[in-house]
Amino acid sequence: MLLYLFISCFPIIFFIKSLTLKPLPPWATEMRLLSPWFRKDVSFFLSSRLIKNILGLGYFTTVVSKMSLKKISFTSKVDNFEEVEESAMSIFDLPDLVLECILERLPPAALCSMAGVCSSLRSRCISDHFWEKHMKKKWGRIIGPAAYREWQWHIALRTRKDSSHLKQGKPKGLMRVLSIIRPSWWIKSKVDDSSRQCSLPDDSIMSWFLALETGRFWFPAQVYNRENGHVGFMLSCYDAELSYDPRTDTFQARYPPHGRRAVAIENYVPWERLRAPPFDTSPHDLHISDCLNELRPGDNIEIQWRRNKEFPYGWWYGVVGHLESCDGNDNYCRCHNSDTVVLEFNQYTAGSRWRRATINRKEHREEGNEADGFYGGIRKLCNEEEISTWKRLWPSEILE
Repeated sequence: MLLYLFISCFPIIFFIKSLTLKPLPPWATEMRLLSPWFRKDVSFFLSSRLIKNILGLGYFTTVVSKMSLKKISFTSKVDNFEEVEESAMSIFDLPDLVLECILERLPPAALCSMAGVCSSLRSRCISDHFWEKHMKKKWGRIIGPAAYREWQWHIALRTRKDSSHLKQGKPKGLMRVLSIIRPSWWIKSKVDDSSRQCSLPDDSIMSWFLALETGRFWFPAQVYNRENGHVGFMLSCYDAELSYDPRTDTFQARYPPHGRRAVAIENYVPWERLRAPPFDTSPHDLHISDCLNELRPGDNIEIQWRRNKEFPYGWWYGVVGHLESCDGNDNYCRCHNSDTVVLEFNQYTAGSRWRRATINRKEHREEGNEADGFYGGIRKLCNEEEISTWKRLWPSEILE
């Protein structure tokens, strides 16, 4: 009886010891911040593995008990167990196309969990082919060419620092002699130290995705109604540097200094107030308008405006209005034939000096003065999503 109990319990002890998993690389543990479902994904993976092994174990113990009662030799028991193990199917037995389709449907947290299983799956799961879709889906609306260029500079700077550290760490004296005798020893120690820290390529899309998700990378974008909807910036959009906070699913924004104004910081900026810059230019550059001849009353526009020459431009929402000589009747309106274009900012009261502005259709560059600010380039809005975003941000009360 004791012998039978020992034979039944021994496979359980062996199975529990076999559950020891290798620690995930540092970039995999960072993915815990990707989604609140990370623990659910990992627990599901471990639970499925546990159930699978327990079912196999139950079958094994049943076979052992039956064979022991029938006094079958130990050799036959081992042979039967090997047949059961050989019949189990591995994920690597799947065709490449099937495995690729499975990985394509995994969310980022689950894809990273799979990458931490083994080197074979890691080489597949860190592929740009999978992460490009996740990058576009979550970050495509607020990431533009300027953010990508900033990331390339970030990689180049980090690579330069790493190379400078290697040059500073060149062996001297006795260590130099040892490195000549066994050069692989010196090189291997340097490579191993860096690979322990992170085995993820810096220029991979997955690395960029992780840097964004964990908030380690600040990127340029634009913020609607900056500084928590300050009345002085209502229905405007300004450039800022942003960092994502995965705990609150919001952003921290840093607005560049201008004039005597220091850097302004805003916390808890929601996704709805962000966008990628419409043009890959500096906020101090004047946009050359190419739509002036097309503007007609009722068109939705954005126009650059700044307080003075030292300030960066912000984009302000407005509509094209009618001339004072026009009664607004579409059948008789000839405002589109005039060289003068009226711009209306209806978020301000009728008597406000910010309510209306006029520009010259043919000779418009930057117009204005130190009292009323300077109006710059104009872009006509044709995208309904952009127009609806501005209308959704409309102030609850008319501004003075």
